[in-house]
Amino acid sequence: MTTATDTTAETTRADQARQLRGLVQQQQHRHLAADETTATAAVIAVTSGKGGVGKSSLALNLAIALARLGVRTGLLDASLGLGHLDLMCGLNGYWNLGHVLSGTRRLTDITLDGPGGIHVIPGAGHLADVGNSEKGLGSDVAEQLAGFEAAHDVLVLDTGHAGHPFVGRCLAAADSVLVVTTAEPTAIADAYATIKSMPRGTGTQLLTLVNRVDSARAARDIHQRLARTTRIFLESEPSLAGWIPDDPEMARAIHDRTPVLVQAPDSPAGRAIGQLATRLVYHSPDSNDSPSFFNRLFPQSDNEEPVHGKPPPTD
Repeated sequence: MTTATDTTAETTRADQARQLRGLVQQQQHRHLAADETTATAAVIAVTSGKGGVGKSSLALNLAIALARLGVRTGLLDASLGLGHLDLMCGLNGYWNLGHVLSGTRRLTDITLDGPGGIHVIPGAGHLADVGNSEKGLGSDVAEQLAGFEAAHDVLVLDTGHAGHPFVGRCLAAADSVLVVTTAEPTAIADAYATIKSMPRGTGTQLLTLVNRVDSARAARDIHQRLARTTRIFLESEPSLAGWIPDDPEMARAIHDRTPVLVQAPDSPAGRAIGQLATRLVYHSPDSNDSPSFFNRLFPQSDNEEPVHGKPPPTD
């Protein structure tokens, strides 16, 4: 028997869905209104202070959740060294961005079609080598990367652990930074160290995501401890983006090399990640008035024009 409460809840969900569809359409209309060579994507950098907190799995599943909301989503495996996002998708990307930087492959050759319609760039951590090179990015590679950005509404970055200079540049160039932590004291301390290491005055939206907790109350307590410390010592305070429950389906999905949103989308973790994606779409900064992410990551000298690129052709 359907109750008045059930009917009200269904109406509320339907209203929220309509609002979300309208918001996504508005973002895409603004994106299309821009010149196709200068359109910019909103960039969400997912980072952590230590390994083992579930950062990469959350970045992957967040990208899938965004794509399922109708947001054109690219995922960059920007972990330093060997990233494994392709393996976590059940794919095997032999070629990566390092081959594009060396000129042996084009970006379209190494881009993987991931689950849910996302596009994955493996080996984006090789961009760290560009910062250490006098040659710079190169106009051809810059144009290819700009084209990739122009073809998407959102880019999700799975970064290396904060503290490396390249990771710091990625966080400073992003529109939003999602700092992942758990209830472990070392993870909380490392999350604070991550926030402390970030450049100030960049306008980046700073968010925390608490993973593997049992309740919203526990997540709020962890966030408040972190926020209190940053407020006292750094005079800044992150916002709580959400929390992900400690769910055995997440570990099972990682073992099976299948994202939890594909293998168990209705699991507690799957639902929480979907809700996180919805909140991020509602509250994401408007990026269309800012330079492209790659121009922010590798600023042009005063006598150079920013490099733009056309989106790659679609099938």
